[in-house]
Amino acid sequence: SMSAALEIIGFLLCLVGWAMIGATLPHNYWKVSSIYGSVITTSTLYENLWKSCAEDSTGVSNCRVFDSMFALPVHIQACRALIIVSILLGFIAAVLSLLGLKCTNIGISDEDGKMKFAVTGGFLFILGGLSSMVAVSWYAAMITAQFFDPL
Repeated sequence: SMSAALEIIGFLLCLVGWAMIGATLPHNYWKVSSIYGSVITTSTLYENLWKSCAEDSTGVSNCRVFDSMFALPVHIQACRALIIVSILLGFIAAVLSLLGLKCTNIGISDEDGKMKFAVTGGFLFILGGLSSMVAVSWYAAMITAQFFDPL
């Protein structure tokens, strides 16, 4: 039926979104800046929520993992927390949604029960998505603020 097909498409789209959030978490290039010195000394600085790296023009890079959690800026701590919460919510949402799909026969058989699972899963997917949006937007806002106010 049409609604079952829509459910499956919605579920798959949510899974793709969740996978993308999962891929951004460890990604190195959350913040990139280049320092142009002479021809020889161009270097690129890049960092994510966990570490900061410098790469010189020969491609050699040195990374420094952020030491203490308490020495970190608040926005980085908050973004870490929000992204991790987002991934966890996405996982729970995926499990609940899978149980709530019309085409699955795992666990619950009655339509009302399935509906509750599907709706709860959908709500958690939305919550997880919002949580990652807040994290990424906040991080971007901080980069922009730092760019316009280097001090």
